[in-house]
Amino acid sequence: MKRIIMASCLFFMLVLGAQSATAAGGVAVGVVFSDSEIAIIGAWYLDHGPKQSHGKPGKKAKGLPPGIAKNLARGKPLPPGIAKQYLPDDLRHLLPPPPHGYERIIVDGKVLLVEIATHVIHDILVDLVLK
Repeated sequence: MKRIIMASCLFFMLVLGAQSATAAGGVAVGVVFSDSEIAIIGAWYLDHGPKQSHGKPGKKAKGLPPGIAKNLARGKPLPPGIAKQYLPDDLRHLLPPPPHGYERIIVDGKVLLVEIATHVIHDILVDLVLK
C-alpha cells in the first residue's frame, strides 16, 4: 500500500513539475486569443474586408520574403524590422484590451498576439485579414 501511495505521489510531482517547467518557459502555456476575440475579429473583417490599410499611406502591402514568412510562427520572436500594422481603431474598440504587456498587430495578413517586451509571438490568426 505504501508503494502505491509513494508511486502516486511521485507521479503527481513529476506531472506538476513538467507543467511548471512549461509555464516557466512561457510559450507553451502563454496567452492566446479567446474564442470571443476570434469571433469579433473574424466578423469585423467579414463586414469590412481587407481594404483598410493601417501602414504607410499610398503603399501597397507586399508579402513577406519566404525565409521571413517561415519564421513567423508561434513561440518565435518577430523578425527585426518587420512591417507591422495595428488593428483598425473601430475594431480595437470592439475588442477587450489585450493582456498587460501584449499587443495585437497585423503582419502579412495575419493577426498576431505579441509580447511587447520580447517580441515573441504567442498566437496567430491566419486568413482573417485577407479574406
